[in-house]
Formats: sequence, C-alpha cells, structure tokens
Amino acid sequence: MLARIYRPARNAMQSGKANTRHWRLEFEPASARTIDPLMGWTSSADMNGQVRLDFDSKEEAIAYAERYGIPFRLQEPHEPPVIIKAYADNFATNRKVSWTH
Repeated sequence: MLARIYRPARNAMQSGKANTRHWRLEFEPASARTIDPLMGWTSSADMNGQVRLDFDSKEEAIAYAERYGIPFRLQEPHEPPVIIKAYADNFATNRKVSWTH
C-alpha cells in the first residue's frame, strides 16, 4: 500500500498557476485492472485507488502519511525557470539577433 505524494501539474486548458500549489497523496495501484467480459468496463479490487487527499503543503502530506504509518514516495515537482521578459526588449538596440520583419 505505497502512497505517492506529489504536486499535480496544471492541465492543458489552464494558462495561469491557480490551484497548482496544493499537494496530493494518492495510493499506487495494488492490483492490475481487469476487463469485464460482458460490458467491457475496467474494474479493480483495490479500493485505495479511489482515495486522493489534498494538502496545503508538502510537510502536511508527509506528516499525515507518517501519522498513519503509510509508506510513501515523494515526487518533487519540476519547476520551470522564470524568464523575465518585457515587450520593450523586442526593440532594444543591443539585440543579438536582428529583427526580420
């Protein structure tokens, strides 16, 4: 019953960073999914796969897992580099590449 603690990425429909600062504790699947032969639906006997807990900080999620004795794996988020740009840089006289249009 290994849990994974991570910060979920924003979805492709978001341009901002709202609702991406929380951390999530989610259980790894303990058994493989099976396909129902009649309807074709996928099912699993693992009920912990439905549990997702959100926390405000990484420390809260780790404390929760340690309090209840849940083994966990921590995934640090990938932080993209912050590149500060200004519109005026397009017209700067010290540009390294000439403006083609």
